Amino acid sequence: MTPQRYAYGPDPSQWAELYLPEVPRHAGVVVVIHGGYWRSRYGADLGAPLARDLASHGVAAWNLEYRRMGNGGGWPETFLDVAAGIDALARAAGDHGLDLSRVVVLGHSAGGQLGVWAAGRADLPATAVGGAPAVEVSGVVSQSGLLNLTQAQHLGLSNNAVTALLGNDVALVDPMAAIPLPVPVYAVQAADDDDVPASQSQSYVNAVVAAGGQAEFIDVPGDHYDLINPASGAYAVCRDLVLGLLARA
Repeated sequence: MTPQRYAYGPDPSQWAELYLPEVPRHAGVVVVIHGGYWRSRYGADLGAPLARDLASHGVAAWNLEYRRMGNGGGWPETFLDVAAGIDALARAAGDHGLDLSRVVVLGHSAGGQLGVWAAGRADLPATAVGGAPAVEVSGVVSQSGLLNLTQAQHLGLSNNAVTALLGNDVALVDPMAAIPLPVPVYAVQAADDDDVPASQSQSYVNAVVAAGGQAEFIDVPGDHYDLINPASGAYAVCRDLVLGLLARA
Protein backbone atom coordinates (compact mmCIF):
# COMPACT_ATOMS: atom_id res chain seq x y z
CA MET A 1 0.00 0.00 0.00
CA THR A 2 1.63 3.23 -1.19
CA PRO A 3 0.21 6.39 0.39
CA GLN A 4 -0.20 9.59 -1.58
CA ARG A 5 1.45 12.63 -0.03
CA TYR A 6 -0.18 16.06 0.01
CA ALA A 7 1.67 19.19 1.06
CA TYR A 8 -0.45 21.85 2.73
CA GLY A 9 2.34 24.40 3.16
CA PRO A 10 5.98 25.09 2.25
CA ASP A 11 7.58 23.73 5.43
CA PRO A 12 9.00 20.17 5.29
CA SER A 13 6.67 19.20 8.15
CA GLN A 14 3.50 20.48 6.48
CA TRP A 15 2.16 17.36 4.82
CA ALA A 16 -0.24 14.47 5.17
CA GLU A 17 -0.36 11.05 3.53
CA LEU A 18 -3.57 9.48 2.29
CA TYR A 19 -3.96 5.72 2.68
CA LEU A 20 -6.77 4.35 0.53
CA PRO A 21 -8.37 0.94 1.06
CA GLU A 22 -8.27 -1.57 -1.77
CA VAL A 23 -11.88 -2.42 -0.97
CA PRO A 24 -13.75 0.48 0.70
CA ARG A 25 -16.08 -0.76 3.43
CA HIS A 26 -16.69 2.40 5.45
CA ALA A 27 -17.70 5.88 4.39
CA GLY A 28 -15.70 8.83 5.64
CA VAL A 29 -12.06 9.48 6.55
CA VAL A 30 -9.98 8.92 9.68
CA VAL A 31 -7.40 11.60 10.51
CA VAL A 32 -4.48 10.09 12.43
CA ILE A 33 -2.61 12.61 14.60
CA HIS A 34 0.54 11.37 16.29
CA GLY A 35 1.75 12.41 19.71
CA GLY A 36 5.08 13.07 21.34
CA TYR A 37 4.32 15.99 23.68
CA TRP A 38 4.37 18.31 20.65
CA ARG A 39 8.15 17.83 20.24
CA SER A 40 10.03 17.43 16.96
CA ARG A 41 11.76 14.18 17.83
CA TYR A 42 8.44 12.41 17.35
CA GLY A 43 6.84 12.36 13.90
CA ALA A 44 4.17 10.94 11.65
CA ASP A 45 6.05 7.64 11.37
CA LEU A 46 4.22 6.83 14.62
CA GLY A 47 0.88 7.21 12.87
CA ALA A 48 1.74 5.40 9.65
CA PRO A 49 1.10 1.85 10.95
CA LEU A 50 -2.30 2.95 12.24
CA ALA A 51 -3.23 4.58 8.94
CA ARG A 52 -2.14 1.47 7.07
CA ASP A 53 -4.17 -0.76 9.39
CA LEU A 54 -7.28 1.40 9.03
CA ALA A 55 -6.99 1.26 5.24
CA SER A 56 -6.70 -2.52 5.46
CA HIS A 57 -10.03 -2.45 7.31
CA GLY A 58 -11.70 -0.58 4.47
CA VAL A 59 -11.50 3.08 5.45
CA ALA A 60 -9.50 5.99 4.04
CA ALA A 61 -6.88 7.29 6.50
CA TRP A 62 -5.08 10.64 6.55
CA ASN A 63 -1.77 10.51 8.47
CA LEU A 64 -1.06 14.11 9.45
CA GLU A 65 2.33 15.68 10.07
CA TYR A 66 2.75 19.15 11.57
CA ARG A 67 5.41 21.50 12.91
CA ARG A 68 6.42 20.61 16.45
CA MET A 69 8.53 22.31 19.11
CA GLY A 70 12.10 22.23 17.83
CA ASN A 71 11.23 22.53 14.13
CA GLY A 72 9.14 25.69 13.93
CA GLY A 73 6.16 24.54 15.95
CA GLY A 74 4.57 25.83 19.13
CA TRP A 75 1.81 28.36 19.54
CA PRO A 76 0.21 29.12 17.17
CA GLU A 77 2.14 27.27 14.44
CA THR A 78 1.35 23.71 15.55
CA PHE A 79 -2.35 24.53 15.71
CA LEU A 80 -2.38 26.38 12.41
CA ASP A 81 -0.83 23.28 10.86
CA VAL A 82 -3.34 20.86 12.33
CA ALA A 83 -6.18 23.05 11.10
CA ALA A 84 -4.67 23.46 7.64
CA GLY A 85 -3.74 19.79 7.46
CA ILE A 86 -7.29 18.68 8.16
CA ASP A 87 -8.71 21.26 5.75
CA ALA A 88 -6.36 19.92 3.06
CA LEU A 89 -8.58 16.84 3.00
CA ALA A 90 -10.88 18.87 0.76
CA ARG A 91 -8.29 18.66 -2.01
CA ALA A 92 -7.78 14.93 -1.50
CA ALA A 93 -11.54 14.43 -1.48
CA GLY A 94 -11.77 16.10 -4.87
CA ASP A 95 -9.10 13.76 -6.22
CA HIS A 96 -10.57 10.55 -4.81
CA GLY A 97 -14.26 11.18 -4.13
CA LEU A 98 -13.94 10.95 -0.35
CA ASP A 99 -16.97 11.48 1.88
CA LEU A 100 -16.06 14.36 4.20
CA SER A 101 -19.37 14.34 6.01
CA ARG A 102 -17.74 11.73 8.24
CA VAL A 103 -14.30 12.74 9.52
CA VAL A 104 -13.10 11.05 12.71
CA VAL A 105 -9.83 11.87 14.46
CA LEU A 106 -7.68 9.17 16.05
CA GLY A 107 -5.15 11.02 18.19
CA HIS A 108 -2.46 9.60 20.46
CA SER A 109 -1.13 11.48 23.52
CA ALA A 110 -0.57 15.10 22.38
CA GLY A 111 -2.41 14.09 19.21
CA GLY A 112 -5.47 13.45 21.36
CA GLN A 113 -5.35 17.05 22.57
CA LEU A 114 -4.89 18.31 19.02
CA GLY A 115 -7.79 16.17 17.81
CA VAL A 116 -10.17 17.38 20.50
CA TRP A 117 -9.12 20.98 19.81
CA ALA A 118 -9.75 20.43 16.09
CA ALA A 119 -13.21 19.04 16.84
CA GLY A 120 -14.14 22.37 18.41
CA ARG A 121 -12.94 24.58 15.56
CA ALA A 122 -16.44 25.26 14.26
CA ASP A 123 -17.25 27.06 17.51
CA LEU A 124 -14.22 29.37 17.30
CA PRO A 125 -14.49 32.92 15.95
CA ALA A 126 -13.73 32.99 12.23
CA THR A 127 -10.62 35.11 12.87
CA ALA A 128 -9.25 32.83 15.62
CA VAL A 129 -6.46 30.30 15.07
CA GLY A 130 -8.23 27.34 13.48
CA GLY A 131 -11.48 29.23 12.95
CA ALA A 132 -13.78 28.80 9.95
CA PRO A 133 -12.89 25.16 9.21
CA ALA A 134 -13.27 23.89 5.67
CA VAL A 135 -13.53 20.33 6.98
CA GLU A 136 -15.32 19.62 10.26
CA VAL A 137 -14.58 16.76 12.63
CA SER A 138 -17.51 14.49 13.55
CA GLY A 139 -15.93 12.50 16.39
CA VAL A 140 -12.66 11.83 18.25
CA VAL A 141 -10.96 8.76 19.67
CA SER A 142 -8.28 10.00 22.06
CA GLN A 143 -5.57 7.49 22.99
CA SER A 144 -4.21 8.49 26.43
CA GLY A 145 -4.71 12.06 25.31
CA LEU A 146 -3.60 15.19 27.11
CA LEU A 147 -7.11 16.47 27.71
CA ASN A 148 -6.57 18.63 30.79
CA LEU A 149 -3.70 20.99 30.01
CA THR A 150 -4.03 23.06 33.17
CA GLN A 151 -3.57 19.91 35.23
CA ALA A 152 -0.76 18.70 32.95
CA GLN A 153 1.02 22.03 33.41
CA HIS A 154 0.60 21.86 37.18
CA LEU A 155 2.04 18.34 37.20
CA GLY A 156 4.93 19.40 34.96
CA LEU A 157 4.36 16.44 32.65
CA SER A 158 7.23 15.55 30.31
CA ASN A 159 9.60 18.20 31.63
CA ASN A 160 7.02 20.98 31.55
CA ALA A 161 5.99 20.40 27.94
CA VAL A 162 2.75 22.38 28.26
CA THR A 163 4.57 25.50 29.47
CA ALA A 164 7.12 25.11 26.68
CA LEU A 165 4.31 24.92 24.14
CA LEU A 166 1.94 27.58 25.43
CA GLY A 167 3.55 29.60 28.21
CA ASN A 168 0.74 30.97 30.35
CA ASP A 169 -1.86 30.84 27.55
CA VAL A 170 -3.01 27.29 28.30
CA ALA A 171 -6.72 28.12 28.20
CA LEU A 172 -6.47 28.98 24.50
CA VAL A 173 -6.36 25.30 23.54
CA ASP A 174 -7.14 23.38 26.73
CA PRO A 175 -9.87 20.82 25.97
CA MET A 176 -11.28 21.58 29.43
CA ALA A 177 -11.98 25.14 28.29
CA ALA A 178 -14.18 24.03 25.35
CA ILE A 179 -16.75 21.80 27.03
CA PRO A 180 -18.95 20.32 25.77
CA LEU A 181 -18.06 19.71 22.16
CA PRO A 182 -20.83 19.16 19.61
CA VAL A 183 -19.35 15.74 18.74
CA PRO A 184 -18.67 12.54 20.72
CA VAL A 185 -15.27 11.88 22.28
CA TYR A 186 -13.99 8.49 23.39
CA ALA A 187 -11.12 8.87 25.85
CA VAL A 188 -9.23 5.58 25.76
CA GLN A 189 -6.64 5.19 28.52
CA ALA A 190 -3.92 2.56 28.80
CA ALA A 191 -4.00 1.02 32.29
CA ASP A 192 -0.20 0.89 32.63
CA ASP A 193 0.54 4.25 31.00
CA ASP A 194 3.60 5.89 32.57
CA ASP A 195 3.59 8.85 30.18
CA VAL A 196 0.09 10.30 30.57
CA PRO A 197 -1.87 9.79 33.81
CA ALA A 198 -5.43 8.51 33.65
CA SER A 199 -6.63 11.70 35.34
CA GLN A 200 -6.05 13.50 32.04
CA SER A 201 -8.83 11.51 30.38
CA GLN A 202 -11.01 10.91 33.40
CA SER A 203 -11.27 14.55 34.48
CA TYR A 204 -12.14 15.57 30.93
CA VAL A 205 -14.85 12.97 30.53
CA ASN A 206 -16.34 13.79 33.94
CA ALA A 207 -16.55 17.47 33.00
CA VAL A 208 -18.09 16.77 29.59
CA VAL A 209 -20.73 14.44 31.01
CA ALA A 210 -21.56 16.95 33.76
CA ALA A 211 -22.05 19.59 31.06
CA GLY A 212 -24.42 17.36 29.09
CA GLY A 213 -21.95 16.44 26.36
CA GLN A 214 -21.01 13.12 24.77
CA ALA A 215 -17.85 11.53 26.19
CA GLU A 216 -16.84 8.15 27.53
CA PHE A 217 -13.79 6.94 29.45
CA ILE A 218 -12.54 3.53 28.33
CA ASP A 219 -9.77 1.71 30.18
CA VAL A 220 -7.70 -0.78 28.18
CA PRO A 221 -4.76 -3.01 29.14
CA GLY A 222 -1.22 -2.15 28.14
CA ASP A 223 1.09 0.84 28.17
CA HIS A 224 1.32 4.13 26.30
CA TYR A 225 2.68 2.56 23.13
CA ASP A 226 0.37 -0.45 23.05
CA LEU A 227 -2.28 2.05 21.99
CA ILE A 228 -0.46 2.57 18.68
CA ASN A 229 0.61 -1.02 18.11
CA PRO A 230 -1.76 -2.52 15.49
CA ALA A 231 -1.10 -5.98 16.90
CA SER A 232 -2.30 -5.09 20.41
CA GLY A 233 -5.70 -5.51 21.98
CA ALA A 234 -5.58 -1.92 23.20
CA TYR A 235 -5.31 -0.63 19.66
CA ALA A 236 -8.05 -2.99 18.45
CA VAL A 237 -10.44 -1.29 20.88
CA CYS A 238 -9.46 2.08 19.42
CA ARG A 239 -9.99 0.86 15.87
CA ASP A 240 -13.44 -0.49 16.69
CA LEU A 241 -14.39 2.83 18.27
CA VAL A 242 -13.24 4.71 15.17
CA LEU A 243 -15.23 2.49 12.85
CA GLY A 244 -18.25 2.84 15.12
CA LEU A 245 -18.02 6.61 14.97
CA LEU A 246 -17.87 6.50 11.19
CA ALA A 247 -21.00 4.39 11.17
CA ARG A 248 -22.93 6.80 13.38
CA ALA A 249 -21.61 10.11 12.04
